[in-house]
Amino acid sequence: MTKKFLTKPLSTFFNFTRTRTLTSIPQRLLPHLKPQSPSPPFTPYHTHHLYHNYDYSSPGSLRFCRKSLCSKPEQNFQPTCWNCHAVPQSTPFLFCQSCRCIQPVDRSNDYFDIFGLERKYDVGGIDLEGKYKEWQKKLHPDLVHSKSQEERDYAAEQSARVIDAYRTLSKPLSRAIYMLKLDGVEVDEEQTISDPELLAEIMEIREAVEEATNSEALNHIRSEMQEKMQSWSNAFADAFQRRDFEEAKNAIRRMIYYTRVIEEVVKKL
Repeated sequence: MTKKFLTKPLSTFFNFTRTRTLTSIPQRLLPHLKPQSPSPPFTPYHTHHLYHNYDYSSPGSLRFCRKSLCSKPEQNFQPTCWNCHAVPQSTPFLFCQSCRCIQPVDRSNDYFDIFGLERKYDVGGIDLEGKYKEWQKKLHPDLVHSKSQEERDYAAEQSARVIDAYRTLSKPLSRAIYMLKLDGVEVDEEQTISDPELLAEIMEIREAVEEATNSEALNHIRSEMQEKMQSWSNAFADAFQRRDFEEAKNAIRRMIYYTRVIEEVVKKL
């Protein structure tokens, strides 16, 4: 290597130009090559994964397009039986009709879903007890005593949840509290009475219960409390339908105290 060669500037060995030739693309197509948009600035790998690709969709043209490596097609989740992998034939999926195995508890199903009911306060005319018994014929733990520990656990959880659902929805007060809970509204059942009118009424009723000396007097008080319960139950239904949660909570507070009076009467009978 001669001295003259060693003293040549590095720029003579490289041809830096503003336009780079893509040798893998035929020269006749280069005039049609137009970027769709400027390349994005560098971003960390874990944030955006983009690459460029060529689009040959239109004849005689070639353009850049970007595709995301992290984009995935949307998939609808389809539950299947944990034992036989069968697709459920009905909802809610508490019990597999194919292999007759009890399924794990699905918390996305609320108590109304369990009994196939519309989420509304009025459940009059619905055979809730019949629906409850039908579930227990399939889910009761005694039915799977010889099965695997896994299925016995599922049975205990499902059966307990169906029992709680039945007890909650079968009573006006607990049903009202549960419906507010589904809407994110909590009710403090131990809240101290602040309404002087309600406080005076409750004290008067309790005195009447204590002074009652026979079942006739007690039954009369119970009948009065049941009428008040029905009246405030209707008030709750109206307030809930209007989405007036404060009025709904006020109705529940009165229902709580009337329920307690009824329980006191029953103990004395």
